[in-house]
Amino acid sequence: MKLRLFLGFTALLLFIGCDNDPKSPELPVEHPVETVKKAPAIRYNVIKKLSHDTSLFTEGLFFHEQQLFESTGSPDNLPQTKSLIGIVDLTSGKFTKKTEIDRNKYFGEGACILNNQLFQLTYKNKIGFIYNANNFEPKGQFSYLSNEGWGLTTNGKDLIMSDGTNIITFLNPQTFTITKTIDVNEYNVAIDYVNELEYVNGFIYANIYMKNEILKINAETGDVVGRIDLNPLLQEAQKRYPYSLETNGIAYNSQTNTFLVTGKMWPYYFEIELLN
Repeated sequence: MKLRLFLGFTALLLFIGCDNDPKSPELPVEHPVETVKKAPAIRYNVIKKLSHDTSLFTEGLFFHEQQLFESTGSPDNLPQTKSLIGIVDLTSGKFTKKTEIDRNKYFGEGACILNNQLFQLTYKNKIGFIYNANNFEPKGQFSYLSNEGWGLTTNGKDLIMSDGTNIITFLNPQTFTITKTIDVNEYNVAIDYVNELEYVNGFIYANIYMKNEILKINAETGDVVGRIDLNPLLQEAQKRYPYSLETNGIAYNSQTNTFLVTGKMWPYYFEIELLN
């Protein structure tokens, strides 16, 4: 009996000694793999390319009555750029200037047309400009509560603007009061840096600053329901013009059910057809 106890005690000491031995092998500790859930990818075909002026630092792009409008900004470190709004010839890609604001005071941002008025945001001045949409004569200014102005579009009733956060704001076009806001999120994760916008049939398509993709957003809930990867288009643009920057510019053509997309100082507009 004593022998059994002794042997058992010795075995226990050996077990404890081995367990505390720093050289003894350790079993790997399994950690759960964290995955970030993403909205489904939206596939597309490139239908054709159109020349784009590489001096244009694109901030907004939209169709109105089958004419393509583009608004641009003017960073201090790019003296060749100007804050403009103009019309683009859909055959040649030539940009014809219609408005210009003083780049020493303002940085032009997104623009859209609603109720025969052309609205234009500025980056940090917290004001926008209003023009007659037919002759581009200035009609006044408006202010907004957001610290910055980024993208601008319309659903035919409201002005819809982004401000560089995950919030999209709907404004009354007469009083410029807020009618509602939505928080852009992907499976309850906030998506910041929402930039250029395009409203299409209950959804908002949005560029995300410094990311070469477009998010498809439910305009009622803010939920991201799809992603469009434009990295292949950026790579093609940079092969032609190495100074091409991130994607920015989404214009939906209701006649063809296609989009024109471009980026800051790209050499091309790409016409794309979404497949799903």
